[in-house]
Amino acid sequence: MNELGLTIVFLAVLFVLLGSGVWVAISLIAVATVGMMLFTSRPVGDAMATTIWGAASSWTLTALPLFIWMGEILFRTRLSESLFKGLTPLLHRLPGGLLHVNIGGCTLFAAISGSSAATVATVGKMSIPELRRRGYPERMIIGTLAGAGTLGLLIPPSITLIIYGVAVNESIAQLFIAGILPGLMLAALFMGYVVLWSIARRKQAERPLSTDPGRWRDVLGLIPVVALIVAVMSSIYTGIATATEAAVLGVIGALILSALQGSLTRQSFVDALLGATKTSAMIAFILAGSTFLSLAMGFTGLPRTLATWISELGLTPWMLILALTVFYVILGCFLDGISSVVLTMAVIEPLVRQAGFDMIWFGIFLMVVVEMAQITPPVGFNLFVLQGMAGKDMAFIARAAAPMFAIMVLAVVILSLFPSIATYLPDAMAGR
Repeated sequence: MNELGLTIVFLAVLFVLLGSGVWVAISLIAVATVGMMLFTSRPVGDAMATTIWGAASSWTLTALPLFIWMGEILFRTRLSESLFKGLTPLLHRLPGGLLHVNIGGCTLFAAISGSSAATVATVGKMSIPELRRRGYPERMIIGTLAGAGTLGLLIPPSITLIIYGVAVNESIAQLFIAGILPGLMLAALFMGYVVLWSIARRKQAERPLSTDPGRWRDVLGLIPVVALIVAVMSSIYTGIATATEAAVLGVIGALILSALQGSLTRQSFVDALLGATKTSAMIAFILAGSTFLSLAMGFTGLPRTLATWISELGLTPWMLILALTVFYVILGCFLDGISSVVLTMAVIEPLVRQAGFDMIWFGIFLMVVVEMAQITPPVGFNLFVLQGMAGKDMAFIARAAAPMFAIMVLAVVILSLFPSIATYLPDAMAGR
């Protein structure tokens, strides 16, 4: 069978399984098994056992459950309340008022959770009732949450960045550091949009914020959170700790913070541990299936053939980036971010390397594009989270998120024109 036939068989089996509701990991393993049985003479059982064990026992991957656990611990504390109260006195005087607290809160929580869904749920639970009470437009409340919530994929410690680093064998620490400036840039673009929106609607009524001096004491509540973020990231940047060791530091810091808040109970500890275990097991299972599928595709020669075919199209590097942007946005209409990354890296990685792109830069580019997919209907996961919290229909949620999608497109353009935004800190970290 030729390469086109192989591609059709792989995709047909995969989408039939995914469409029938089979778990992503099992679908990947099934596709790999079918491919190896039909198109190679390799022993399927031995290859599966070796590959899945190797993927599950990766030392690099140990940072994943630890960062997830850190986020779970802090998710069950009064952190969201402290974030909202602490950011309010700092940001409410900007044009757009407390809408900036949505963005600032998501930015800070993204730096300790690594999950966009947890970021949206935690900040939204606190901000939506408060912003509604003060008369802010529903579309702006939901739109800013949808956009800023995706920063959990980009600002370290990002779970998806860990998965990308494992898939392409790049330094997790450098990927984390590379995500800082683009993440802050994207947050600044969101805030800039809110400022312009507010100036254009100067007559928009806002209830005045209390000038109680005691509010400034709430700002002190940000210090422990910021200190934990700085400690984790500076330990990586200075080389004192690897990403895994920094994750241990984050877990210890999160336990100390929750204990000082008085919210660390036996039940909250067990809930956080079980939540982290379930999430980590799910992601590790998907990664194992993806690794096995990559092996099976490698045996058939499909990635190499596709890479050769695309290279023969004569695409310039930037035409390739444009094509990949469209490809991942379309893919994000049907798959979540993690699945999009693990499903495609076996084919996309050789194309990107052949085009001469820095894989650290490409990882950050990919996170922004996958972020776009998080707010793209019909399967944009952040849209589902917001739908449940806001009680609005999906069409309204998607329209509210549309300006944020456009801002992310602008961020992709800026990253492409000025790649040093993503590569400056990793280069400085490596002494280049």
